Amino acid sequence: MKKLSLIFATSLLVSPLAIADVVVIGNTAGPDTITNNQVRDLYLNRSKQLPDGQKASPFELPGGNAVRAEFHDKITGRNDAQLKAFWSKQVFTGRGQPPAEAASGAAMKAQVSSTPGAIGYIDEADVDSSVKVILTP
Repeated sequence: MKKLSLIFATSLLVSPLAIADVVVIGNTAGPDTITNNQVRDLYLNRSKQLPDGQKASPFELPGGNAVRAEFHDKITGRNDAQLKAFWSKQVFTGRGQPPAEAASGAAMKAQVSSTPGAIGYIDEADVDSSVKVILTP
């Protein structure tokens, strides 16, 4: 019984983290929608343009961030170690640079809202009128 109570108490602490959903956000002057594949291509250096033809400026949260992990799990299918290896190879071969990093969800919103063609991701609960949701993966 004691073990069951401990498991229940632990699940209460973990469950609020699992409830949060990641959303892909864009600058208010950008496209209204984007597909999972288009977002994947932007974050894996396969494309440089948004669906409306604008030059894309993707932003990334720091490694170890739970929202980043959820985003990449749903969109690119890669973990932090795989992403680090991927971008090391891209940089070494001269094929590209990783997306610019935003320190937090609030910083992500600020960068996306102030940069034409910007795309990023945040926790759905952090969305406000400064950005628009263009994909819920």
